[in-house]
Amino acid sequence: MSFPIFASTYSIASGPPPRQAPALNADRGYPHPLIERYASDEMASVFSPGAQALAWRDLWIALAEEERALGVPIPRGAIAAMRAARDTVDLDRVAVIERELRHDVMAHVHHFGEVAPEARKFIHMGATSAFVGDNHGLLQHQTALRILRRRLLVGASALAEFAERHAALPTLGYTHLQPAQPTTVGKRACLWLQDLLFDLDELDHLTAGLRLRGARGTTGTEATFLALFDGDGEKVDLLNQRLAERFGFSGVYPVVGQTYPRKVDHRVLALLAGIGASTARFGHDIRLLQAFGEIEEPFGQRQIGSSAMPYKRNPMRSERICALSRHLCTLEINASWTASVQWFERTLDDSANRRISIPEAHMAAEAILILAANVASGLVVHPAVIARRLGQQLPFMATEEILLAGVRLGGDRQDLHERIRVHALAARSRLDEGAADSDFFARIAGDAAFGLSEDDLAELADSKKLSGRSAAQVARFLETEVRPRLADFDQASTDGNSTEVRV
Repeated sequence: MSFPIFASTYSIASGPPPRQAPALNADRGYPHPLIERYASDEMASVFSPGAQALAWRDLWIALAEEERALGVPIPRGAIAAMRAARDTVDLDRVAVIERELRHDVMAHVHHFGEVAPEARKFIHMGATSAFVGDNHGLLQHQTALRILRRRLLVGASALAEFAERHAALPTLGYTHLQPAQPTTVGKRACLWLQDLLFDLDELDHLTAGLRLRGARGTTGTEATFLALFDGDGEKVDLLNQRLAERFGFSGVYPVVGQTYPRKVDHRVLALLAGIGASTARFGHDIRLLQAFGEIEEPFGQRQIGSSAMPYKRNPMRSERICALSRHLCTLEINASWTASVQWFERTLDDSANRRISIPEAHMAAEAILILAANVASGLVVHPAVIARRLGQQLPFMATEEILLAGVRLGGDRQDLHERIRVHALAARSRLDEGAADSDFFARIAGDAAFGLSEDDLAELADSKKLSGRSAAQVARFLETEVRPRLADFDQASTDGNSTEVRV
């Protein structure tokens, strides 16, 4: 099985091109939902077998070239042979060799030697399996985080536009999921947006700190490479610095065992779980607002909400965000456990779960961000419903203003507080018994202790006043926090094909 799709187009820096969709085959076995349904081809390809094979070969070629440049007698022809055979990958042949050797890295070493026989004895010189496995793992993190950063910016941009458009639209606030002082639709959107900015800042910080493992030997002591360079430690340092620079890192981790620190994986998956938490909060809020009838996620012209109830417009995308986020957040636990049980210089019980948890975490995070951006860019607001629901609660929302106004007119604050409580509960009971409107203001106006008319109370209950500085906060937040982060973001440059939302 050859992989011409990767030939001379894949690079560690830019990542592989989109993979081709496999032919439909009932005997293919279990189709992983993250690949088949949710993640983009771009992200899935980062973790594909073909991309791994080529990345390992890039690492072997780089190692040989830098070793030769520092004095190791590797013939120029051997390196030329590696380069010429770099794209000749037969994964079926690799599988045959692996079944015999029971070692995945050595299977690739042998296959590379088969297609580049002049280089056979120089491939993997001085290296351990961790040289390709771990360095490639860090390259996968690097490439996947670059994709996720773009996805975060797409979602942030969509929410910023939504927040600006509805910055001053008053809406009922909630605490404890109970009606509370009004806010605005745009201010609430800024809460969702700020969470994404936290994730973006953490991603940038984490990416800046990523390092390569480098060529460090079996237990991280660099003894093998020290011998290779006849005891010259400066050449070992230079080798690692050159390798790091070739693959886009500022350096290597100062100390490692056989593997790079598994705390790195935990830091990455903690970031991804944070993205899951942010987007799940957004998804839950949209689901509740859609239940209230105030805001809806986008709904296709021919989309079916229910197989049994054709009238339904279920928040299926937001529900999917919450479902995938739940899975993503659980993967952080896997990484923390793995980091905690790396005995001494290493143990192999990290390998099997990392093959599953790391690709799944990146693909799930990307799938969630694709959905979140799609929902945020197509939210449908129903101002009339928002106004009606707010109007039903406004008399009660003005209690603090009523209390302050009564005190200014000479009332006793504690006495007025108790009177408001009694009047509010009585008005609420009347509504609970089926009354069409609230008589709360009439009760307050009829209580001489306040000295307020119904016109005075209506003015105090102006929803724009009750929402405080919400609109101004939106404007300031967008100007000082959001626009600087989006300044270099070109949404038109994103891959439209990879943002398709699939069910």
